[in-house]
Amino acid sequence: MKINITSVPVADQDDALRFYTEVLGFVKKMDLPAGNYRWLTVVSPEEPDATQLVLEPNAHPATQAYQAAIHADGIPVAAFQVSGMDSEVERLSDLGVKFTSQPADVGTAVIAVFDDTCGNLIQLYEEK
Repeated sequence: MKINITSVPVADQDDALRFYTEVLGFVKKMDLPAGNYRWLTVVSPEEPDATQLVLEPNAHPATQAYQAAIHADGIPVAAFQVSGMDSEVERLSDLGVKFTSQPADVGTAVIAVFDDTCGNLIQLYEEK
């Protein structure tokens, strides 16, 4: 068993696609009609055949409540691994990304948290 697809809830799929590709640097993998929405995934350009991230519409009221609650509590919905935390934080900050937590050494890793502008907090981590 392996993880092939996971998702983050988003209010607007077009805005999310722009942020996740133009700002974070992921690439679009799938974009298929799915009723009123799309099956829209992005992947890392470093591993285009690895895990896909679905930019999942948060249309269901339970999803909206969950997303709002964990965001308000400062809990990231996903974690992305980086190499060179300081340079990645600087790159993203230069692109206007707002960090809610600057890089912090937590023993086995350095972590930081940013707002993805789509209703989610995302954790970056660099293993030591």
